[in-house]
Amino acid sequence: MSAVESRLAELGLTLPDVVPPIAAYQPAVRSGAYVYTAGQLPMVKGSIPVTGKVGAEVSAEQAKELAATCALNALAAVKSVIGDLDRIVRVVKVVGFVASAPDFTAQPGVLNGASELLGEVLGEKGVHARSAVGVAVLPLDAPVEVEIVVEVRD
Repeated sequence: MSAVESRLAELGLTLPDVVPPIAAYQPAVRSGAYVYTAGQLPMVKGSIPVTGKVGAEVSAEQAKELAATCALNALAAVKSVIGDLDRIVRVVKVVGFVASAPDFTAQPGVLNGASELLGEVLGEKGVHARSAVGVAVLPLDAPVEVEIVVEVRD
């Protein structure tokens, strides 16, 4: 077990299986020293536990937890490409999308779920640049979607 996966276990988390694509794309691809993930939905065992708009059907706190699930799914996608998460040099960028009720403006707080998970798991390697974007709707009526870019070593 890698040090990263040991840290996940310490946190009571398990790296899930890679979420299969729901359209024509790959969950993650490597280009040079970087791995780019597709947008990861908060899938847990094949379904999204809570759907709807944040600030309406979904609370900001629920969405924050779902963002952490997205980040965990993103790490699984990265592992599918590089084999060992200990090869991560650092998380470079996180982009998150929040399906938002018209008056909801706390997207950065929701995306803290993903950022905090990456920091807890990877320490300083998990510190990254980030964008948090409010959108009208996401695939499968997901409340949140997260993609990451990581630098890796050979």
